[in-house]
Amino acid sequence: MSLVVPLYNEQAVLAELHHRVSGVIASLRQVRFEIVYIDDGSIDASWDITQNLDNQYCDVRAIRLSRNFGKEAALTAGLEHAQGDAVILLDADLQDPPELIPSMINSWLEGADIVNMKRAYRHGESWFKKASAHAFYRILNWVSDSPVEKDVGDFRLLTRTVVEAIKQLPERNRYMKGLMSWPGFNQVTLEFERPERIAGETKWNYFQLVRLALSGITSFSVKPLRFATWVGALISCYAFLFATWVVIKTVIFGEAVPGYPSIMLTLLALGGVQLIAIGILGEYIARLFTEAKQRPVYLVMTDHFRQAPTQENIHEA
Repeated sequence: MSLVVPLYNEQAVLAELHHRVSGVIASLRQVRFEIVYIDDGSIDASWDITQNLDNQYCDVRAIRLSRNFGKEAALTAGLEHAQGDAVILLDADLQDPPELIPSMINSWLEGADIVNMKRAYRHGESWFKKASAHAFYRILNWVSDSPVEKDVGDFRLLTRTVVEAIKQLPERNRYMKGLMSWPGFNQVTLEFERPERIAGETKWNYFQLVRLALSGITSFSVKPLRFATWVGALISCYAFLFATWVVIKTVIFGEAVPGYPSIMLTLLALGGVQLIAIGILGEYIARLFTEAKQRPVYLVMTDHFRQAPTQENIHEA
């Protein structure tokens, strides 16, 4: 069993995280674990801490990326380096409680290929963030051909079959929640209350979340392009009807239509729609540009591995 933990500047919580994870692992003596820490270019003491974490109960691998590539790239690196028959993705901030790992393993042993962990309640989050998250999932599932479970983050279990399927996906624009949902397979969802962060602060701001949302929408749907086409068609119909009304009013009723207000309103409306359509096209073109360059999703600078002491009656899992 592999635990993949992406992290960026998490020195305040790493020791507590490893302590709690080790406690869970110690209670599951029939399963052999490895923990794969992916340091996404941290500039604090996170890397030094990960190299010295206790490996009494499990193998510990610390992988340092050459710079900050982003969480999606760090998750990709974790999946590509994990060796277990199943992989659990776990955030380093302890908002994903490690104590839920046994329940996830039980669901896997009962036949699930993917165990999604759904946030039944988000403690410590503002009403705006909750509302925006709700709106995002609704929009994404409306436009996407591959629905994403609402309120499910990266905290989940994936079997080796699913991991290998995800590793075959070649795109550089990685929206991991979508990529992990796309393969399908047998999925179950468990609910939990997400606690507040115990230390440190979130590395995400609203601009980054909006960018991630746009990446998720444009990576899994072409409906925004079709939406722009339909808006253009509706405006064309409106323009034709407006022109017909102007001709009738002028020729038949002899009434002059005011010039500047109507012209300016029409130009502003058309200009706004054109800019929106260009923006939508630009998002897709930017993604094509990224894919065409074929640069690696991440680069590894250091791979530090420490094996746990050999113990009897422990089987690979």
